[in-house]
Amino acid sequence: MTASSLIETAGVRTPPVIDIVEITRRFGNHTVLDGISLNVEQGELFGLLGPSGSGKTTLIKIMTGIDRADSGTVRMLGEPMPQLRMLQRFGYMAQSDALYSELTAKQNLLFFASLYGLSGAQRKKRIEASMSVVDLLDHLDKPVSAYSGGMKRRLSLAIALLHEPAVLVLDEPTVGIDPVLRQSIWAELLEMRSRGTTIILTTHVMDEADKCDRLGLIRDGKLTAVDSPEALKARTGRSTIEDAFIVLGGGGLA
Repeated sequence: MTASSLIETAGVRTPPVIDIVEITRRFGNHTVLDGISLNVEQGELFGLLGPSGSGKTTLIKIMTGIDRADSGTVRMLGEPMPQLRMLQRFGYMAQSDALYSELTAKQNLLFFASLYGLSGAQRKKRIEASMSVVDLLDHLDKPVSAYSGGMKRRLSLAIALLHEPAVLVLDEPTVGIDPVLRQSIWAELLEMRSRGTTIILTTHVMDEADKCDRLGLIRDGKLTAVDSPEALKARTGRSTIEDAFIVLGGGGLA
């Protein structure tokens, strides 16, 4: 399947939600992404798996319009990226928390809600719902400066979920989050997928990778394979994604 391919759903041909064609990104003489083509379909949970420095975060930033490619094209929901008006159609959780530490969690949420066009009763409802998912509802009025690192990650995820976006892009969303809450967050992500939300995430956690519909294995700025976790393991004759990744030229995941 090529990056510009169309899928057929209930007899109707629809374009992929994310359509990446021949993306290349360089920083000086270093090529971070090397001719990557990829598509992600409606309602798919797609994972990017690779070691630190492989290009995952750069690809995510180009996908969301935070960075620009040197060559190639990106379309999200049929629209060329970057576009400011697309901000209300996707949710993004960065690897580094982009929060206002001097404000309370609620003030941060109100600020981002205004960017997403939420107001009134709907805004209140969504703030409570998203903070419940990350188990921070009792900490709404606490300054973010008093939050632990894990709490900041959870607040960042709540902000990404706030406006119920059609596309959710998460860069290592569960780093620093305890196992019990991680299970709860994944239950919510799987529920969102069942409702048609398209989710793209990066991860180093193997059981999270196994929950994805498809994985893109990335190494040195190149995709070494794209397929379902089970298909990747079957293709390589390995029982784990990490071993399959190594066989497919990925090296280690550390």
